[in-house]
Amino acid sequence: MPHTLKLLTIWLLITLVVFLGIQAWERERAASRFQLAGETVVLKRGEDGHFHWPGRVGGIDVDFLVDTGATSTALPQALAERAGLKPLGPVRTFTAGGAAQGFAARADISLEGGVQARALTVTVLPQLGAPLLGMDVLGRLHFSQKPGELRIEPNP
Repeated sequence: MPHTLKLLTIWLLITLVVFLGIQAWERERAASRFQLAGETVVLKRGEDGHFHWPGRVGGIDVDFLVDTGATSTALPQALAERAGLKPLGPVRTFTAGGAAQGFAARADISLEGGVQARALTVTVLPQLGAPLLGMDVLGRLHFSQKPGELRIEPNP
C-alpha cells in the first residue's frame, strides 16, 4: 500500500472511532435524562434548561419539549409530514414568538413510560423548531417539580 493511502486509512479510522464515541456519549446522556420508577416518570432538566420526554408520533422517534405553558401539543410541519399527518383545517395560534399560522391534525402519540394519546388533535406549525408537549396531554397526568427534576404520575 502506498504511504499516503495508509495515512488516509488511519485518519479515517480515527475519525470513525471519534464519531461513534460521540454518538454513544450523546445517546447515554439523553437516556440519563429519562427514568422510570414504577409508574412514575422522572425527567431530569436538560442542558438547555428544559425537560424533554422521548416518545413517538406516528411511528417516528421524537424528543418532546415539555411545555406547561402550551395549551395544546404542537409539532413542526416537517415532522408532521414524515409521520403522514393529514391537515384537518387551518389554525392561527399565538406562541412565545407571536402569532403563527398552521394547521390542525390528528396524531397518535406515545411517550416513554407508557403514556399514550390516541387521535390527539395537534397544532402543526411550519416554523416550529421542536415538538412541544402541551397541557392537552400533561393535564391528564399528575406532575410535580423539584430542582432539576420533573416527576410525572398517572392521575389516581
